[in-house]
Formats: sequence, structure tokens, C-alpha cells
Amino acid sequence: MEFILWILAVILVVSGIVQLFRGAILWGVVLIVVGLLVGPGGVSIFT
Repeated sequence: MEFILWILAVILVVSGIVQLFRGAILWGVVLIVVGLLVGPGGVSIFT
């Protein structure tokens, strides 16, 4: 389960960075923050 959360967090953060470069700053910041919250290295919302 932790590995799946890690993969999901990486996908969210990378998507957020891509959105920042595309000009969608708010959506990019939201994706990065959610990715950091979901990731096992951060404050996971599932534990």
C-alpha cells in the first residue's frame, strides 16, 4: 500500500509541475500540495 501511495504522490507532483509550466499556477500548486500530503514521506492523509 505504501508503494502505491508513493507512486500516486510522484504522479501528482509531476503533474503539478507540468501544470505550472503550462501556466495553470493554481491547479499546479494544488496538485503538488495534494501529492505531498498523500506521499508516505509527507503527512499522509491515510494514516
